[in-house]
Amino acid sequence: MNIEQARFNMIEQQIRPWEVLDQDVLNLLSIVKREQYVPAAYVDLAFADLELPLPNDQHMLAPRVEARVLQELAVKKHESVLEIGAGSGYMAALLAHRAQKVLTVEIDTELADFARANFVKNGVLNAEVVQGDGSRGWAANAPYDVICVSGGLPVVPQELLEQLKVGGRLAAFVGGAPVMEAQIITRMDEKQYRIASVFETYVEPLENAVQPSRFKF
Repeated sequence: MNIEQARFNMIEQQIRPWEVLDQDVLNLLSIVKREQYVPAAYVDLAFADLELPLPNDQHMLAPRVEARVLQELAVKKHESVLEIGAGSGYMAALLAHRAQKVLTVEIDTELADFARANFVKNGVLNAEVVQGDGSRGWAANAPYDVICVSGGLPVVPQELLEQLKVGGRLAAFVGGAPVMEAQIITRMDEKQYRIASVFETYVEPLENAVQPSRFKF
């Protein structure tokens, strides 16, 4: 496989048509090498338009979804980022190139170790993996400028919203099967949030994701 041709095709045929037009984001996809973050068995599929398998029934998000979320969050160099769901570490590595620092929380021990190893292998120095349950965020280091939830949320827990700084943005895949909304939620002030729905997709829910409250009669 011609890796650079495959990367070019991914950017031009999958990602750009998905309204990812920010040149800095497109350039970043050539700098942070996706094939370095996929399990060895799937290197030949690193640039395919699909969710690649990870250990323990987890998956990487499709490249176009990662790129679109990265564009919509518009992370700046002085900002701190929380990611929920490290997976292979690829999304955190993309975020780390744009941010001051990234904390990524992963509930699965094997995946947390995989992401850490990928950061070391690729020289990512400003991203840290914490093993734990991030389904309600990670209050210990809050507040954050940006929160990126790399898994589905039936509802966005209030605790997560409160970990955003005023002016901060949160990306999450909200709802249930068959279609969820990718939302960017901006904290306007202490009590108000603005929600923008940017596209529809489906992403497997986070382990221990908060469920909608149901009335009991």
